[in-house]
Amino acid sequence: MSARRVRVLVRGRVQGVFFRAETRARAESLGLSGSVRNLPDGAVEAVFEGDPERVDSMVDWSRRGPDGARVEGVEVSSEEPTGEHGFHVR
Repeated sequence: MSARRVRVLVRGRVQGVFFRAETRARAESLGLSGSVRNLPDGAVEAVFEGDPERVDSMVDWSRRGPDGARVEGVEVSSEEPTGEHGFHVR
């Protein structure tokens, strides 16, 4: 099975609610690679790479986020897999 890679931009009340920490924990538990970071405009950007079904699961979770988050919009763009290893908070 081939890997899938997506970049996800999450807008709303998504900083200061443990979005990055929970994203990392969930992605690692699914065996995904990638990263998550806060952007200066208050959004969160995440990159997920790995098993397509597990990537889709993380995208679906990003539409809700952790308790306390208020997700107002999610943009998803596909990218070519890079073979990245590990998941990083930036």
